Amino acid sequence: MPRLPPSIIAVALVALVLPTLPGAAAEMVVELAGDWKVRVAHTAAGVMAAGTFVVAPPDIVEVLNEKIPTLPLFNSTVPGWVKGVALKEVKAAECTVIRALDPDSLVVKTAPGREGAILERGRDWEADSEWGTVGRLAEGRVAEGQPVWASYRAALRRIDSVVRLTDGTLELVHGEPQIVLCEPPSIPAGSERLVNVYLPGRIETLSDANLFPILESVCPPLAPDQPPQARARLPETLRRLEAGEKLKILAWGDSVTTYGRWQSMFVERLKARYPQADIELVTEAWGGRNTGSYLAEPPGSEHNYREKVLDARPHLIVSEFVNDAGMTPADVDRQYGRLLADFRDIGAEWIVLTPHYVMPEWMGPGFLERGQRDIDDDPRPYVAGLKAFVAAHPEPVVLADAARRYGRLWRQGIPYLTLMENNINHPNVAGHRIFADALDEVFGTPD
Repeated sequence: MPRLPPSIIAVALVALVLPTLPGAAAEMVVELAGDWKVRVAHTAAGVMAAGTFVVAPPDIVEVLNEKIPTLPLFNSTVPGWVKGVALKEVKAAECTVIRALDPDSLVVKTAPGREGAILERGRDWEADSEWGTVGRLAEGRVAEGQPVWASYRAALRRIDSVVRLTDGTLELVHGEPQIVLCEPPSIPAGSERLVNVYLPGRIETLSDANLFPILESVCPPLAPDQPPQARARLPETLRRLEAGEKLKILAWGDSVTTYGRWQSMFVERLKARYPQADIELVTEAWGGRNTGSYLAEPPGSEHNYREKVLDARPHLIVSEFVNDAGMTPADVDRQYGRLLADFRDIGAEWIVLTPHYVMPEWMGPGFLERGQRDIDDDPRPYVAGLKAFVAAHPEPVVLADAARRYGRLWRQGIPYLTLMENNINHPNVAGHRIFADALDEVFGTPD
């Protein structure tokens, strides 16, 4: 498919190094200097460097005559990413990328080239402009099984970085455009990344929401001066790890857990911390479901709670249920209280993972407007309920706070949505590593 040439690399308009008083505290100023300009001033080791940079607008993909073998009926009652056929250049893992499509550019024809008749939107076909899906209309001119050809433009996502070079000057490094999972670019050896500029697809100008100054390199420990939670709350798990006795761990969750990533990382870290450990890892996960789904399944079903969770007789259960995020604190207290009683009955200990951050529109009122910045505190009542529940119960339950780590990604210059493979709620490998980091913290800092 023909593509537009990539946007030119952003260039520095001004790059100067100014002396300042020796011993002055390091500081940085980041501000917009125009629709597509960013000014950065950074002081380090008594030297201030400043630069104003032109940031290239989002890279555009132009698609001509993409063949769609058949158009399903447009379904306006379902989520946008499944209302019709997903246009190829806006696809993510299982979904499409919101606000990537330029809706005014979309043309659907009966054949490629000049011989194709242009089909009419609203009469022959309809599209979800936000999500880039297309379907035919029942009374239109597109028959079931009839191929059509679509032409359109889509904006890619990109992260650029302002860095301080070893000679003290500032430079803007252009990132690699991607429809999803864009990453900060590689930077010259010895340089320091100061600011990431995030272009989330189709935008008209830069705003403060696109600027991600690097405020910390890693997530700080939750309670560095306190004993690890495992010592007080998971005594049997810790005893088995230290003694080299069999430890059966059940990873229990939804679609995120079906990938098998975070739990494997966690076990690898436990083995590194306790070389003598004898660990058996079992996964019980059900995509698109939650704890209530398990509890509702009858005996003999594939995901019956008693048969697949309790009868597995694990020593340690680690649960991940972002699909429980609609719960209120009262819901958590009631339902998780039942789970805790059941786990105590079989002698199992329990680590509850707080969920990762998901699509901003799903995080609660006012969250979208923050632009994935200033989001340290998870606003979901479910997360508050988990914290209150664990605080109210002694052993054998402990909280592994992955949500806290996701909430601080913006401080590290990372828009958290760039870790979602499907642009909605399925983390990539780096996102799963955050779960493993939270679980690792339960056991403290390795000696």
